[in-house]
Amino acid sequence: MAARHTNVERTHMKNLTFAAALAACLPLGVWAAGAADNIAVVDPYVRMVPPGAMATAAFMVLKNAGDKDVKLVKAESSAAKITELHTHLNEGGVMKMRQVPAIAIKAKGEATLQPGGLHVMMIDLKAPLKEGDKVAVTLGFDDGSSKKIEAPIRKPAPMPAMDHSKH
Repeated sequence: MAARHTNVERTHMKNLTFAAALAACLPLGVWAAGAADNIAVVDPYVRMVPPGAMATAAFMVLKNAGDKDVKLVKAESSAAKITELHTHLNEGGVMKMRQVPAIAIKAKGEATLQPGGLHVMMIDLKAPLKEGDKVAVTLGFDDGSSKKIEAPIRKPAPMPAMDHSKH
């Protein structure tokens, strides 16, 4: 016996069809809106590494203009086989890098990703990095939204001179 649809079911199916048609007509940004819209990425860059080095890091300041805390939960880049969120920790006087599950960005606040602290680690680089080139990095947030940035490759800043006069 063939299934029969009630008037309520037919109306519901028409509404779903209309909603799907409407969604197809709207720009993607309308549906992809989220935490990423409130995050400004300031001064992003990827550290240039010596020839043959297989890993580097991306640094930036993430500013949250929104009223809710946001977490950066992932990063992706086609420049590396593996891209992870990392930090540096002092374990018994030895600095070590460790992967972190997320980087918090407080409402109306910021998170600074910098050498010696939080950063986006890029492991197993697919090609040598040249100063002035740009690396695409996609930042993923805890609500599923994302933001794609272009980070220029820069030489590392020179280390400040150390005062050895007290040895």
